[in-house]
Amino acid sequence: MNISNNNQKNILDLPNEILFIIFKKLNMVDVLYSLVDVTQRFDQIILNPLYICNLDMTTMTMKSCFEFIYSIDNKVLDRICKTILHRIHHQVNELTVEQHSMERVLHTINYPALHSLSFIDFQEDVLLKYLTDNTALRKLLTEQITSLQIDVMDKKTSPSLPRTLSTIFAFVLSLCKRLIKLSFCHLYHHLTNCTFDLSSTNCLSSTLTTLEITVKTFDDCLYLLDERLNCLSTLKIHVDEIAFTSGTIDNTKILPKLKHFTFWSDPRTLVYDNQILPLFRRMINLEELIFFLSIIRIDSNYIDGIQLYDDILIYMRRLKKFVFNIDTCVIKKNIGIALSSNEDIQRSFIGREYGPVGTHVETFSGENKGRGHMYSLPHEFNGGMFDNVHCLMMTDIRPFEHYFFKVISQSFPLLKRLYIFNNEPQKEKQQPITFIKFSHLILLYLTSAHVDYAKQFLFNKHCHLPCLLDLYIRYESLAVVTNNFTNDGTRRTCDKLTSLHVKEPFVPPENFHQYFPLL
Repeated sequence: MNISNNNQKNILDLPNEILFIIFKKLNMVDVLYSLVDVTQRFDQIILNPLYICNLDMTTMTMKSCFEFIYSIDNKVLDRICKTILHRIHHQVNELTVEQHSMERVLHTINYPALHSLSFIDFQEDVLLKYLTDNTALRKLLTEQITSLQIDVMDKKTSPSLPRTLSTIFAFVLSLCKRLIKLSFCHLYHHLTNCTFDLSSTNCLSSTLTTLEITVKTFDDCLYLLDERLNCLSTLKIHVDEIAFTSGTIDNTKILPKLKHFTFWSDPRTLVYDNQILPLFRRMINLEELIFFLSIIRIDSNYIDGIQLYDDILIYMRRLKKFVFNIDTCVIKKNIGIALSSNEDIQRSFIGREYGPVGTHVETFSGENKGRGHMYSLPHEFNGGMFDNVHCLMMTDIRPFEHYFFKVISQSFPLLKRLYIFNNEPQKEKQQPITFIKFSHLILLYLTSAHVDYAKQFLFNKHCHLPCLLDLYIRYESLAVVTNNFTNDGTRRTCDKLTSLHVKEPFVPPENFHQYFPLL
């Protein structure tokens, strides 16, 4: 690298390959606005089809873990639309737009090579109006688009309107004559979901092969698999609630074209045996199955490897990949029923080609219930490092001691969300406390945790949380650990918070907003 007489290094000394990598890691709007027309060499890299083919016209600002702003500053948008788009439009294959800039970005110029379009953070009614009234957009969707992503913004003041979303979904399928892949309300941080009128026949497509979607009920899942998407081979679906179905949709028809199925739901369900298993058995040609479920069983045993094989895998002769995470809560009304031990469940997976499997069994004495958790381990973890894990949920009937969180911080270096469910006080409080740092943690959930964990995490002399934005906590714990919002030892952590979720209603004291200035 050349070094000038004043020993300053120049970015132009870097080779084009390194500059390209740097630009790819920066926000594209910032690059276009700030670096185009600065030097001829920058222009050669930035306006190159390899860089510009996937044009992302959004800038994301994180207000909290689940609240983002994607809009572009008007001055920035004006420069890009007037001086840059006409130089790159013919090279754009994929385009991402947000609500406030879409009109100008799409209508400034045509994109003849465009085949993939993403709508990010749109209001439902605004997007529906565009789909029904905007001639240019309708023409683009009809004639060019083969891949489409739609994510609507969450509403704080009123709940989402699932029926509006189903209308948008139907419009998309009717307009996009060449559509192959659709991602619909599938961002993990959004709370919106889609639900359908089960008697409607509007949602039809003979071209769609891949669908990613979040729906409200299990009936909605069955609706989408009721032959109306007759070329569908890949379905990734998140179901908000799995309960007893209406019974209006046949859950026995074979699904011979479905090859890849990802299915998950967070709340516990009682209908695994009589609703979910019949659905899996319809997928006779499945090559990949991924599912994550929390299940309640009454007077039965934990799900284990033998049951998975006999109830599911025996019906899927072409299965090549199987990833699962099953948490079974068993309630014993008949105290004579014997529950499997952890060793029993581990043995049930031997010799059945599941790959690495983790299991954990926990019994609750005096409560006549138990919990069995089993999960596949699809990744290789080197030296106990979980580099790809961004969200961790911790629960136990025994306390988590301080040293354990030190291990967690080292083993999960990129952790962004941490949920702690433990009402047991820490016992080793007299031990020397080592300093802990969670460099990337954005959300901390302590609503179901003893006050000791609030003391451990919120005191900056014990723990450093430089990126923390969201805190979930009980008011009593918050008042104790902050000494009624006067404690300087917790102020540094609290004054960075942009979102505070307190379970109980409370009247903020006078100094509350001084303690949390960004709320």
